[in-house]
Amino acid sequence: MKSQTTTLDQFSYDNKTVRNFAIATIIWGIVGMLVGVIIASQLFEPAMNVTQYGTFGRIRPLHTNAVIFAFVGNAIFAGVYYSLQRLLKARMFSDFLSAFHFWGWQLIIVAAAITLPLGITTSHEYAELEWPIDIAITLVWVAFGINMFGTIIKRRERHLYVAIWFYIATFVTVAVLHLTNSVQLPISFLKSYYVYAGVQDALIQWWYGHNAVAFFLTTPFLGLMYYFLPKMANRPVYSYRLSILHFWALIFIYIWAGPHHLLYSSLPDWAQSLGVVFSIMLIAPSWGGMINGLLTLRGAWDQVRENTILKFMVVGITTYGMATFEGPMLSLKNVNAIAHFTDWIVAHVHVGALGWNGFLTFAMLYWLVPRIFQTSLFSERLVKTHFWIGTLGIAFYAIPMYISGFTQGMMWKQFTPEGTLQYGNFLDTTLQIIPMHQMRALGGTLYLIGAILMAYNLFKTMAQGSLLANEPAEAAPLEVIVSEKEIKGLHWHSWIERRPIQLLIGSLIMILVGSLVELIPTFMVKSNVPTIAAVQPYTSLELEGRDIYIREGCVSCHSQLVRPFRSETERYGEFSKSGEFVYDHPFLWGSKRTGPDLHREGGKYPDSWHYHHMREPASMSPGSIMPAYEWLYEQSLNTSQTQAKLKAMKALGVPYDDVQIKNAVSDLEAQSKEIQARLAEEKIKVGADKEIIALIAYLQRLGTDISKK
Repeated sequence: MKSQTTTLDQFSYDNKTVRNFAIATIIWGIVGMLVGVIIASQLFEPAMNVTQYGTFGRIRPLHTNAVIFAFVGNAIFAGVYYSLQRLLKARMFSDFLSAFHFWGWQLIIVAAAITLPLGITTSHEYAELEWPIDIAITLVWVAFGINMFGTIIKRRERHLYVAIWFYIATFVTVAVLHLTNSVQLPISFLKSYYVYAGVQDALIQWWYGHNAVAFFLTTPFLGLMYYFLPKMANRPVYSYRLSILHFWALIFIYIWAGPHHLLYSSLPDWAQSLGVVFSIMLIAPSWGGMINGLLTLRGAWDQVRENTILKFMVVGITTYGMATFEGPMLSLKNVNAIAHFTDWIVAHVHVGALGWNGFLTFAMLYWLVPRIFQTSLFSERLVKTHFWIGTLGIAFYAIPMYISGFTQGMMWKQFTPEGTLQYGNFLDTTLQIIPMHQMRALGGTLYLIGAILMAYNLFKTMAQGSLLANEPAEAAPLEVIVSEKEIKGLHWHSWIERRPIQLLIGSLIMILVGSLVELIPTFMVKSNVPTIAAVQPYTSLELEGRDIYIREGCVSCHSQLVRPFRSETERYGEFSKSGEFVYDHPFLWGSKRTGPDLHREGGKYPDSWHYHHMREPASMSPGSIMPAYEWLYEQSLNTSQTQAKLKAMKALGVPYDDVQIKNAVSDLEAQSKEIQARLAEEKIKVGADKEIIALIAYLQRLGTDISKK
């Protein structure tokens, strides 16, 4: 006979780590949003580019890293650490690992905040941090995984709730993405080159970039939604079967969709087509999550009228639905032809980021902080004010950016009846959209004000309460022995819901299928990237100039990819070929055209034009919003690593010979003097060792290896 009495285990939940991550979320959120408002303002007021460390190109990646990995990242960890313990009825596996995770993550963020304004960057979007920081990220992520799975193993609840499925999928997929995208050959402590080049590098980057959005900004937040929304509304999840279906479909399909960022590029057509097909399919599982979230509130909409925290959740889930419908639509080639490189993409991204990630984070913090501090919110009125200011902020941000994006896409493609470009000067478009950029900055400012109100409200809440650092709890121990009858009676998915390792392996298989199908042929089948005999490696001076281009973040505003459209070949020249990029470590195709494409820039203007343009952009392009780069005329080019850079490139397959490597610095100096002499002919005096000379050399090389029409 089985005993009717069970001794309950006494334990406590760790709320201190949750508190720490919550505070970090608030602080870094304000920092990231403030930088966002600054860079938004720089796009209509160039004078706001203060010093070389505060230009748009250098602090734009600071903004993206701050909001994604500092604000959203800390929010994920706060929510996971709070929900995981309660879903498993167990304290986190290791207090040491919890502390290591928290402080390690904050140090990584600080390292990013220091290195990015200094121009220390790999240039890969959302992965700009150099190799030592990548290693630190790996160590901290592994610590998080050990802590999570250690907690799962010692759990007192056999069944793994749906939120935990999403946490597991997030952990394993982010690990695969980060490790694959971070394969670099170090040159020095803070300089490296990607092993991948050109088309292959582009595919790896956007396989990573798209799925960073999927598995850092989406799947963990779906997990948080599945825990916190039922708690807030006191309602069960609408459909557990739907959660099963959309979980597996989402993680399987999402991983294939990365190539839709590279439509009409030099990427092989078969890869582009796969990206489009799976992007359209992605609507179903994405909306499965949205529907399950909104219908969880069935019978509770009267609460939504009164409960502002639920309002945040409803708007957040709705914007998730909007963004995940728009994303597949943007992957259609006829839509992408207009939208890509424009502000339309900026609007799309921020509807998801501000609405889905921002509002869910705000709701979670408003619900969570009073509970761990054993008090009530300091001010419900401030919560309501925050909601409406934040909602207005999203509207004032997104709507002008949509208008701006449509305007850009149409103006770039407009021809006159005579067959010439109606807006042949790229600046015509730039000047046309400045009012929309001003409105966007207003929207961002409103959103920031809302976040500041939240910070004030939550810090006052903390001050009036007392942190319950170790929350007492009790639960029955997990029975190890399960009867054969009980096993036979399980639904097939209930079987895997009880087995975390099998769930991990299943998730890994799901995300590896699409990854391998897209990546392996692009790397292994040579016909996917046909070479061009005329394409030669960069000279040592051009390579140094390219590194300056990367350091200054020029790729944030200028693409280097001419698509096969008449409007682009008329404006820029011959469309780009995959073989032209075989020596580009990393690729620099870009994702936004604030300025014109530069892939055919070489030889278009004399050296003197570039010299004056970099020093005083408006003197060459009246109305330009580009900042001046005075420091390039004062700083001497550092050639101490030039030989090491050529050696590294040779190791990566770039055909430099030993003589070129040995003479790298002397060849660099000779080419510098040639440019100096050409500038002197136009009465321009500049030292041959200045950084501007190297940048001019690089710009003049772009697109000149093949003849232009």
